[in-house]
Amino acid sequence: MLDANLKNQLKAYLEKVTQPFEIAASLDDGAKSQELLGLLQDIASLSDKITLTTDGQDARTPSFAINRPGEETGVVFAGIPMGHEFTSLVLALLQVGGHPPKTSQETLDQIKALDGEMRFETYYSLSCQNCPDVVQALNLMAIFNPNVQHVAIDGALFQDEVEAREIMSVPSVYLNGKPFDQGRMTIEQILAKVDTGAAERDAKKLSEKAAFDSLIIGGGPAGASAAIYSARKGINTGVAAERFGGQVSDTLGIENFISVSHTEGPKLVAALEQHVNDYEVDVMNLQRATGFKAAETEGGLHEVTFESGATLKSKTLILATGARWREMNVPGEQEYRNKGVAYCPHCDGPLFKGKRVAVIGGGNSGVEAAIDLAGIVDHVTLVEFMGEMRADAVLQKKLKSLPNVDIILNAQSTEVTGDGSRVNGLTYKDRNTDELKQIALEGIFVQIGLVPNTEWLKDTPIEMTPRGEIIVDAHGMTSVPGVFAAGDVTTVPYKQIVIAMGEGAKASLGAFDYLIRN
Repeated sequence: MLDANLKNQLKAYLEKVTQPFEIAASLDDGAKSQELLGLLQDIASLSDKITLTTDGQDARTPSFAINRPGEETGVVFAGIPMGHEFTSLVLALLQVGGHPPKTSQETLDQIKALDGEMRFETYYSLSCQNCPDVVQALNLMAIFNPNVQHVAIDGALFQDEVEAREIMSVPSVYLNGKPFDQGRMTIEQILAKVDTGAAERDAKKLSEKAAFDSLIIGGGPAGASAAIYSARKGINTGVAAERFGGQVSDTLGIENFISVSHTEGPKLVAALEQHVNDYEVDVMNLQRATGFKAAETEGGLHEVTFESGATLKSKTLILATGARWREMNVPGEQEYRNKGVAYCPHCDGPLFKGKRVAVIGGGNSGVEAAIDLAGIVDHVTLVEFMGEMRADAVLQKKLKSLPNVDIILNAQSTEVTGDGSRVNGLTYKDRNTDELKQIALEGIFVQIGLVPNTEWLKDTPIEMTPRGEIIVDAHGMTSVPGVFAAGDVTTVPYKQIVIAMGEGAKASLGAFDYLIRN
């Protein structure tokens, strides 16, 4: 199952195991069970601390549990965790085997203190780059708290469950049999939901912090770059972010980041976070900004309030809140969000295997999504508002070569239709004839650009364009002295990772220059 190179790498990792443990497999006579057995046999052969049994009693087959002798950890994988989930498997093996996780003691203590029985189930897809964070977080909770159990389920392999629960987006998490949440989540976000007092405690601690020299709002490429440049100047630097990494966390292939021919969003985010942590930067996650109060005098303190109730003050601010996927804003879109309407083809595409889907948008993102989905689903219809696609010529050529793709131009999407529980079609207006037409389908992937995250700044002195982009000067400063902005949230053209990083560095240097002059 594992090639020689992967075996050697895994064997080196398993040398870190300090405690014996058992893998208990639940198998049937199917081909997937035999495939899983081969994988588990390979793993067990790499360490004398691992015992493999095939007398598991789990109703889901193929599946396996990872337990310590005489103790069920509650960690179960239903399916064959390869692809993006192979890392989740390796970490589970190490952590059950006694190797300490790279998690703060404060977080581990919070996990151990959780009360009440919690049975989590996570449905994932092997191509989902957001799923491993959720799987690994819940596995960690199960390993360190005997009241927690977690089953990670490959949605593509257990289609009957996916259909019965009407799951159309991954990761989808259930707690004690009921829907818990969907989408990318960190361990901190999950704990904030199950530990009801955590948010209030954290808000109190943040509000008691001394004022920063430079406070960055947002943890994407621009925010990370700004934090590094600020910290290198030796000034007191903080980063408050709703989630570190921002939109890059949802990006799969990155092939135009200079000097790196290919990487993936989660890998780049991990590298950014590590680089920021190399410096004395106070990183505050799960903080969604909701309000801004400018300093009363030049050189005074600016103030930012957050959804958690926390308040932070700083001599300079760098706003790097980025952007989010633009929505169609048509009837039915919100009603069927995660019930057929999706925004991440890499994450949710496998759930639509053999079905008919539409992709809204003819830019690079839309065309790339259509190409990827064409290899999974039965049929793809690309719907573009304009009379021609805006994607790169090489992408358009590839798309047009695919036999199961239709392209509709000059089409204005007007309504998402469904049966009450899931999508069953898309209504659009032919802009040449004004005729309304209907496409029968089971999924809609929206890829029509970005919206800046600036709603929280609307009634402030910070000048913005009608589209909500923050206006900045050549140094990255906004209309408010001492407040800078960088990245996709600004008027700077060409929303690219490499540009956002440069703009973050520039805004940070501008803020430092402002500090020394005031």
